[in-house]
Amino acid sequence: MNNTIDINCDMGESFGAYKMGADEDVIKYVSSVNIACGFHAGDPLWIERTVKLAEKHNVHIGAHPSFPDMKGFGRRAMDLSIKEIKSDIKYQVGALTIFTKNKKLQHIKPHGALYNMAVDDRRIATSICEALLEIDPTLILLGLSGSQWLDIAEKMKLHVAHEVFADRSYNSDGTLVSRKNPNATLHDPQLISDRCLQIIHENSITSITGDKIDLRADSICVHGDNPEAVNIAAHISKTLTNESIVIQPLNEK
Repeated sequence: MNNTIDINCDMGESFGAYKMGADEDVIKYVSSVNIACGFHAGDPLWIERTVKLAEKHNVHIGAHPSFPDMKGFGRRAMDLSIKEIKSDIKYQVGALTIFTKNKKLQHIKPHGALYNMAVDDRRIATSICEALLEIDPTLILLGLSGSQWLDIAEKMKLHVAHEVFADRSYNSDGTLVSRKNPNATLHDPQLISDRCLQIIHENSITSITGDKIDLRADSICVHGDNPEAVNIAAHISKTLTNESIVIQPLNEK
């Protein structure tokens, strides 16, 4: 059983005059944030605001690079070449890094379709790993627990962190239920907190069909665009604290 866990959240997904998520409130309960880099959401002003917010709360910063798909919020599959994927990741990571005080990130967690496609597509998984090695080999790759993607990354000598989604439904093969399914996202803070305890105490999660999936958890994600994000994050924090589980960033584990 683990007595520490990282709680991460996607943030900085506003754009221009349009605000998404309650970043200022959720950030009080997490230890790491994945900041949008302008390709699926975010813009220079929102990136800078979110970086300053994270630094103010001593929350560790990671990049959340995406396919260039602002209209589809990065959730649509795109057929890009390896060179395009790598250069797009480098561009986004560089844009975020320049706003940080120490010009250094903790991790990289690809967003949306780029993340989901890397789970099954060795070409995309490898190109993401190659980009990280070229950017900074000390960066942590945050990816789906149990996926071949992280096996590939470890063979390439990258630092990896296994991520589990307490507020998303799982298929029995360990993949995430498609967002096209109305039950893909969970909203009940108590249910999600209970799933966090199962993840930490049992190293498992229950699938949408009731099967128990064994997995490793270095970090649990709370989605900032969930309407109940603040309540969920606060409930998780209280639940874990009551169980003497310490919430801390990936690079302090």
